[in-house]
Amino acid sequence: MSARPNGLLTWNTGEIAASLKIGEPDVREYFTDGRRVSFILERRLACEVIKGKLAPSEGAGYDLLDSNGRKWGVRSITRGGIYFCPSYMVGSGRSFDRQGFLDKLGEIGGYIISDVESFLNIPFWILPKTTVQNWWDAGRLGSATKISRAVALKLLESL
Repeated sequence: MSARPNGLLTWNTGEIAASLKIGEPDVREYFTDGRRVSFILERRLACEVIKGKLAPSEGAGYDLLDSNGRKWGVRSITRGGIYFCPSYMVGSGRSFDRQGFLDKLGEIGGYIISDVESFLNIPFWILPKTTVQNWWDAGRLGSATKISRAVALKLLESL
């Protein structure tokens, strides 16, 4: 069990399935895939949690802007784990750039992390950048900031 989350985003699979005219297993598959569900999560977090708005473009160095003008990154814990580096460093043919990660960390207020594997009830944690910086400095994020689901939940538990 991880540390108490800051909140919970709840969903109704039946309503989503009926609205999208797809089966409930497809809803679960979509909503537990961090790449796909991130677009919906970002919008709900912006509106319901930080009372802010989305970054002006996908290419911005952050995902959300809160009502006080602070920038936030949004990340999902999936079965494959979680990463904290910028998304342009993740994927086939891409590589981690330490300075790019540190630059991004320097310009955001922190991260909002959602555990999408817990769909229908997705907990989220609001982490100041100092928490992630401390994890990095202590070597707890590995060499490229990608960690397993188990490690991520253990780090959250230690908060």
